[in-house]
Amino acid sequence: MPTLTMAPTLGDLLKYELNGNYSRETVTLKAGTNYALGSVLGKITASGKYRLSPAAQVAGDEGAETANAVLIEAVDATAADKTGLIVARGPAIVSKAALVFDASVDLAAEKIAKHAQLAEAGIVSRDTA
Repeated sequence: MPTLTMAPTLGDLLKYELNGNYSRETVTLKAGTNYALGSVLGKITASGKYRLSPAAQVAGDEGAETANAVLIEAVDATAADKTGLIVARGPAIVSKAALVFDASVDLAAEKIAKHAQLAEAGIVSRDTA
């Protein structure tokens, strides 16, 4: 019998949100990436677009190294900029296990720093079921 594998859902990611009308924003995601639900994002200062938050500053994408949002829907922006729905401010609680980081964020200390940056925006990450 084949194994059925479900993609992550919003309920797997977002564990608490006081008011979606306050905490959510529609933003432009930078082209070139297939963004997964739970992507940890940073805002590019010059363009105002969002991208996966890298571990360190990237030339041309300055500002995105600070994680300040979590994408709450999957968006395929490989070919062009697309809009996406994010949690931009809290109070909100997200599951640590459901967060998706940029490939450059591969050390435990870098992930801890991203969690702390999100917490500054009121988006707290927890070990939840």
